[in-house]
Amino acid sequence: MARFPEGEAEIVSLAQSIASGLAVNIALYNTSPVSPAALQADLDGFISARSAVTNGRASLKQSVTSKNDALKLLVDDMKSILRYAENTAHYDDAKLKLLGWGGPAAARALVPPGQCRILEAPRQGEGWVFLDWKQPADGGAVASYKIQRRLRAGGTWHDVGLAMESETTLHDQERGKEWEYQVIAVNKAGEGPPSNTVMAVL
Repeated sequence: MARFPEGEAEIVSLAQSIASGLAVNIALYNTSPVSPAALQADLDGFISARSAVTNGRASLKQSVTSKNDALKLLVDDMKSILRYAENTAHYDDAKLKLLGWGGPAAARALVPPGQCRILEAPRQGEGWVFLDWKQPADGGAVASYKIQRRLRAGGTWHDVGLAMESETTLHDQERGKEWEYQVIAVNKAGEGPPSNTVMAVL
């Protein structure tokens, strides 16, 4: 779905497109809630009020108030026309582009996260280890991080923790063994590739 502009210059540009598009395509948009002439009058009123601010023909406060009132009227009428056009054109992108607008954007499917980066174990002690890492640089948004551990000799990976942020402290780790740790980013679409591994002797 096209997004309504926020900047004054972009609003003026869209208003001009809507006004000219309505006038040229009157057969398609023949029951618009605001006529091309009325919208053009709104636009002219706003431009005049804005010029008054710029040129200082009235007090700044009154000019700004008048400009904002004129902008609100213009925006309200533009949005009324666009809602009407969306319903009339059944959100057809090509038809809405005749007014400088657009149809709904295609839904973007969620994809699994990418690989966590630069896993480190900067601090560790008796039975605990602190891990931190960088979030994935690509892939889908991360919902959580799964922490896994295995014996350094090449054992099987086991889940030992879950983190919502890109760091965690694991407690009650079996002492006297060489452990390897890795982190996997997870979301509803699946899991990313495992991170690099780090070793800790607790």
